[in-house]
Amino acid sequence: MRAAFPYLGRGSWLASRDPRVLLVAAILFVIGASQLRDSRQLGVVLVLALGYYCTARIPWRAVRVQWIYLLAVISFFAFFNTLISGGRTGTFTGAETHVLFTLPPFGAEISAEGVSLMLSQVMRYAAVAAIGFPIAYAIAPGDLGVALRRLGVADKIAVMVDLTVRFIPTLAGEFAETIDAQRVRGYDPTARKGGPITRLRRLAPIFVPVTVGSIAGAEDTIDAMDLRGFGVGRRTWLRHLKFDAFDFVLLGLFVLFAIVATFLNVTGRTDHYLLPFLV
Repeated sequence: MRAAFPYLGRGSWLASRDPRVLLVAAILFVIGASQLRDSRQLGVVLVLALGYYCTARIPWRAVRVQWIYLLAVISFFAFFNTLISGGRTGTFTGAETHVLFTLPPFGAEISAEGVSLMLSQVMRYAAVAAIGFPIAYAIAPGDLGVALRRLGVADKIAVMVDLTVRFIPTLAGEFAETIDAQRVRGYDPTARKGGPITRLRRLAPIFVPVTVGSIAGAEDTIDAMDLRGFGVGRRTWLRHLKFDAFDFVLLGLFVLFAIVATFLNVTGRTDHYLLPFLV
């Protein structure tokens, strides 16, 4: 577990905040954003979330692939949900839909209500992603475990989460090293020859050493923790965290957002909004 997500936000305003702020802010944001359905409100929330994300100063080139993949997945599931529901959900349930066109061969309807619903879903999850990205890239690699512990999470769970997060980039690094080792031996598993099935079969010899290496690395980590007496008594943490004035202000804003979103939801002021230019 030697690897970690790259510390891309180093030196930014958001990275200088207490890491607990980034974690609690994400939780509060999810609580608030999940209660909003009006695309106009979600548009404002998305802009604010992107402004928050920009304070982390994460280079676009370094996370471009992740953003493209994430937005593609979000758009796909939002579109799939539109095909299934036809836009007949929430306040649109039982109402007459405005069909824009149908998709062959099953005649699935794409309605103005469905497109409006799809847009609100994409904006909601994109905003959540903008709040979540700094957790991976703007928290120092050694601060995640101690931040969870200072939030009241048990030592074992805090270390477990920290090691789990570190496992992802570690596995990616081992995968890349195994591919390079195979290329040195004259076998290129990433060759572009053949179809998708052939390419997938070509990667099969990579999965075995990567899996075995991951299991061996996990056992080494367990042995190292056992030798140091982890779990036999109360754990001490070298890193000390302390809120400053900016941390309290930022947390207060997220608490306010969660309260306002809850109020809008309880009072019924965040219903689905039909985009007028689609009708």
